[in-house]
Amino acid sequence: MDTHELLGKITRLPIVADGLAADMLSGNFRSVFKGQGLEFDEARHYQWGDDAKAIDWNASARLGTPFVKMFREERELTILLLLDTSASMNSGTANIWGRAHSMTPYEQALICAALIAFSAERSGQRVGAFLFDREIDRVFPPRKGRRNVLSFVSGALQYHKGGAFHGRRGEYSSNLRSAISGAGRLLKRRSMVVLISDFLSVGWRQELRDLGRRHDVIAVRVCDSAEGDIPDLGLITVKDPETSVQLAAPTSSPAFRDAWSQWHKDRANLWQSLCRRAGVASLEIPTGADAAETLRRFFSGRAPR
Repeated sequence: MDTHELLGKITRLPIVADGLAADMLSGNFRSVFKGQGLEFDEARHYQWGDDAKAIDWNASARLGTPFVKMFREERELTILLLLDTSASMNSGTANIWGRAHSMTPYEQALICAALIAFSAERSGQRVGAFLFDREIDRVFPPRKGRRNVLSFVSGALQYHKGGAFHGRRGEYSSNLRSAISGAGRLLKRRSMVVLISDFLSVGWRQELRDLGRRHDVIAVRVCDSAEGDIPDLGLITVKDPETSVQLAAPTSSPAFRDAWSQWHKDRANLWQSLCRRAGVASLEIPTGADAAETLRRFFSGRAPR
């Protein structure tokens, strides 16, 4: 898919996002995650029947009479998107296998990120984003408003087809650990973090677990719909787009094709297991899936996690 076509899809997303915004703010949405909890509102004099746990001991000692803390539900939500821009996200096996397929993992990831961003903006939430590869390349601080979302989308489009990679490929893989740790440093109050990646990286489980203890985290794995189904193409050479490591693949061998398929299944199962152990929600979106419908089912609580 060329950038102009991708931009055309994204410009239609605000209309689709209206329905998704309703699901994100529904009661089901609150039950999927830990909820926003309460924030301090004011202190008032203690009254008979008040919970002793709510007593503000500092204010009571200072003023010489019992006071209790009053809280209100925190309505506003900060949503931080972590979008993987690495080379593997812009590659796709379907075109290599010679099958009709129009989307790369990055294109699907950008559509998912834009859908969430427009939906959050539609419901009056603050939206921020990181664009990362081996390091955090760009930061969009959490703000309200359509202009902020459009700025993020415009910045993310520059990474489509490797347009903003600055020749750094072939040396490093994406650094999920750095992006996750950066999110933890940026966010001071409980927020929602949506990490969108193919998760072709190592050493990020502990950081994800730490982030999940403080925030509501959704790990979204975008995968190529055809990656585990390699056809018989004879002896071919496949190349890792990030490390440049090459592999001679005997695709005529049924044993090789079975092993290839099983490796992808095992990797998906391992990812889900790591997310469960980290205590975060997980969602897998293939490149051939309807991103809006998949997200809608997820946020309404009808998708498996």
